[in-house]
Amino acid sequence: MSSPALYAPWRMDYIKSLGKEKNDGKCFLCEAAAATGPDQMRERLVLWQTDLSVVLLNRYPYANGHLLVAPRLHKGDLEELTREESQDLLLETAKAVKLLRSAVSAQGFNIGINLGRVAGAGVPGHLHQHIVPRWAGDVNFMHVIGDVSVVPQANAQLYEELMRVK
Repeated sequence: MSSPALYAPWRMDYIKSLGKEKNDGKCFLCEAAAATGPDQMRERLVLWQTDLSVVLLNRYPYANGHLLVAPRLHKGDLEELTREESQDLLLETAKAVKLLRSAVSAQGFNIGINLGRVAGAGVPGHLHQHIVPRWAGDVNFMHVIGDVSVVPQANAQLYEELMRVK
């Protein structure tokens, strides 16, 4: 008997990108912070920006609605942030939580920062906070048995929904 397959073709882009630096030296968070106009913001999945932070959808989500909040400047550690940047990061996280409660009816959240590659940071040079919405019963057999997350909605569709509710 063969094992069932779960197809996630978007994942190959992520796998191929691992360990590769962009020619211009900018990480995807810096590119998101530099986005101007609706087309660039949609392309980079940016929901909004402040003078100090950027809020965007995670292109490779752990769950539907997985957002990232990052300082606009390329800083890799909490101690590098100014008081104003730290405060803005927290305020924008709170706004993102409110948006997800409204848009996708999230009942809880995992919120956290991975500092350093050994802690799981995919972009260790640019600090960012993960906001992962959760729902009662969302830990199903796929996650428990197969260590697989099921994301039920395409990022493009979710982006439009979040922009509508925002």
